[in-house]
Amino acid sequence: MLRACRGEPVDRPPVWLMRQAGRYLPEYRAVREGVGFLEMCADVDRAVEVSLQPIRLVGSEAVVFFCDIFVPLVGLGLPVRFGPGPIVDDPIRSGAQVAALPERCATESVPYVFEILKRLRRELAADRIPLIGFAGAPFTLATYLIEGRGDPTRRYAETHAWREREPEGFRALLEWLADRTIDYLNAQIDAGAQVVQLFDSWAGALDADTYRQWILPINRRIADGVDRTRAPFILFTNEAPHLLDPMLEVAPDVISVGAAVDLARAAERAQGRISLQGNLDPEELKLSPELIFQRVREICLAARAARGHVLNLGHGCTPDTPVEGVRAFTEAARALARDPEWIRARATPA
Repeated sequence: MLRACRGEPVDRPPVWLMRQAGRYLPEYRAVREGVGFLEMCADVDRAVEVSLQPIRLVGSEAVVFFCDIFVPLVGLGLPVRFGPGPIVDDPIRSGAQVAALPERCATESVPYVFEILKRLRRELAADRIPLIGFAGAPFTLATYLIEGRGDPTRRYAETHAWREREPEGFRALLEWLADRTIDYLNAQIDAGAQVVQLFDSWAGALDADTYRQWILPINRRIADGVDRTRAPFILFTNEAPHLLDPMLEVAPDVISVGAAVDLARAAERAQGRISLQGNLDPEELKLSPELIFQRVREICLAARAARGHVLNLGHGCTPDTPVEGVRAFTEAARALARDPEWIRARATPA
């Protein structure tokens, strides 16, 4: 995976899945039974166990540590609870509220995050399995902090209204979040993360001009601030084919794209500068193993002109994902190394 992220030669793409340790696994539900979500995130033993389950149970080739993008903000004392998704009891909608946010780093208040990472790194070192850290992107976190909860319509009316009404306050919130995200990701690298991913799940609600004005400088600041000499940096935006070019301008090591993005076009636009990650539709994990293999081959062939490719989903596993479908997905990635069509394609310029 590290070679694919850096654009070094590999015989076939590595594979992991977003939300790979989750409700679709009976073993996860057994560990989680009777434990609240935030309590689970802070329980080192349980978090390590469910982080490792996808290696043993479905054949994933990387471990992403079990946590949530809101954990560092909860650690800073922001009024976030889960019911079941994040709920902010006192939404942020003024510059005065931003000015009152704590200046300290989240790393001081969530020591269990780094203990989980250290434990996982020790567990994985002998088998050379990479460990992935992550954080929420400022815009995605900001939408929750401003709206008060997730917006199923993805219109983010309060967010857009505040940005127009008080642009200085809105930008100050993004900058406050960016500073803490840089510190948080670098601390994860210090603790053993070998790759880090920035989840900008809701930036797809913006048009390209708005993204360039408000989000690109913030995400570029994070990309520049993370120690990429020790860990490649992945930028993920969900279902945003219209943002492909401005995402490339962020200049991460890897762009992770949703299922609606044409990987062949993305590879062409990246011009050998950036690797790609993706992008099977999570619903396709419900197909037969034969059809999953066919789709994996199609995706990997489409991405073969990219500098590097990490096979993944276009978004995360859903709770009703069949375990057999996940196994078929990871097995299909390994089967590529023996697939005549893939071997021929690799020998032919894209």
